[in-house]
Amino acid sequence: MQALGFIETRSLTGAIEASDAMTKAADVVLVGTEKIGSGLVNVVIMGEVDAVKAAVDAGETVAKEIGEVYAVNVIPRPHDDVAKILPSI
Repeated sequence: MQALGFIETRSLTGAIEASDAMTKAADVVLVGTEKIGSGLVNVVIMGEVDAVKAAVDAGETVAKEIGEVYAVNVIPRPHDDVAKILPSI
């Protein structure tokens, strides 16, 4: 795994728009989503470190235009065991 990127929004619409923006902005793969509760939706992507950073920035910008972004994170070169807790891979 090269890098993981996460965006957590307080709406499904924001998560869908962020996913679209991220996959269009850079060469990344959408790993999956997780509905957390209380309206929170987490979107997970993976790819090369620079691509994931660019994609997360693009997704955050779009999601903020639609609603609330709760959290954003990029993990460069995560440990292989992290894959065990991802939505799907």
